[in-house]
Amino acid sequence: MGEKTKSKIFLVDDDSLSVKVMTTLLAESGHQVESTTDAASAFDKIMEARPDCNICDLMMPEVDGLNLCKRVRETADLDGTRFIMVSAKAYEFDQKRAFEFGADGYIRKPLNTETFSDRVNRILDDHIDMTFWGVRGTLPASGENTLKYGGNTSCVTLEFPREQFFIFDGGSGIKNLGDSLMAQKRTRIRARIFISHPHWDHINAIPFFAPLYVQGNEFELPGANQGDNTMRELISAQMDGVYFPITLSEFAARVYFRDLEEESIEIDGIGIETKLLSHPGKCLGYRINYNGRSICYITDNEMFMETSEFYSPHYERKLAEFCADADCLITDTTYTDEEYATKVGWGHSCVGKVADLAHAANVKTLYLFHHDPDQDDADIDNKFDLAKEYLSKKNSPVEVLSPREGDRFKV
Repeated sequence: MGEKTKSKIFLVDDDSLSVKVMTTLLAESGHQVESTTDAASAFDKIMEARPDCNICDLMMPEVDGLNLCKRVRETADLDGTRFIMVSAKAYEFDQKRAFEFGADGYIRKPLNTETFSDRVNRILDDHIDMTFWGVRGTLPASGENTLKYGGNTSCVTLEFPREQFFIFDGGSGIKNLGDSLMAQKRTRIRARIFISHPHWDHINAIPFFAPLYVQGNEFELPGANQGDNTMRELISAQMDGVYFPITLSEFAARVYFRDLEEESIEIDGIGIETKLLSHPGKCLGYRINYNGRSICYITDNEMFMETSEFYSPHYERKLAEFCADADCLITDTTYTDEEYATKVGWGHSCVGKVADLAHAANVKTLYLFHHDPDQDDADIDNKFDLAKEYLSKKNSPVEVLSPREGDRFKV
């Protein structure tokens, strides 16, 4: 998950001011930049420069960005060269056409100086940005003993090279995510908010997610319905006037819903598998498959001890198969084994069982998640040490991390 070598980038844009801005931002990120404002001669200059990446405006005289992209893609000597389109055209149609012509990314103008370099780097490396906005479960926790890991409940985001944006759960951490997006002045956000299940700590901050109140944004909320209650009904019910003063009708963004079962689907060109989890009510785990990498988000989930009357080897075998060989396993590690002895049937797992799952599934990295609100930073440190100890005893190659609120990882 480390940084790649900085790249040689060639800019093509008839707007000299845009060239200057992009050159400055990319040079600050360590890239080597060349450019031209003459689209007609751009291809010859690209052949001479042999860059790692071309960044090209869509609308230019004589040769537009689509034709230049097509020519680059047809040239064998430029195989492996990334191509990013930039444009003031905000239409989804034009973005789709750019991808059809072979573009690796599409960035809208006016350029957002806060996010431009990150967007380019994500496309160059073809990596996923995975960010933790809330790592606790059940209830937010505050106070001086929660400063290290943060006190917000479940929310994790994945951002992909082609601007696909997945959000997992709407616990109190989603407010910090919304505040960050607003501070970055992000506009025309298109995202999916995947809901594992409708318990309060996974949905109660959705009404405080500021981008929902911005016209031009678009959000789909896929998730686990509860039999006769659809996703729309579950989310709108918590915003009923009896419980909350603002209803769904106040959202300025386009918001729609999707009921999921245990199934395999594709959204925005990315494969998604869902799995029913061992937790009160209908709860879904997610596996995201992208270009040979997989991320599993498994919360909330109870794996019973082998001595329990409720222990199901079939369920645990199927869960390990679901998580098999994943790059990242983000999973419910609410209790120590000792704490779990008095919490059987509460719907959450202990460190020992989580270590067993990670080892059996042969995941690369285990991320401890969904911490009990009564646990302070020292308690979470202890669970982290225990997880490492359990895996060490198995001679397991699994790496263990205990992410903090705000931590970002490249996958």
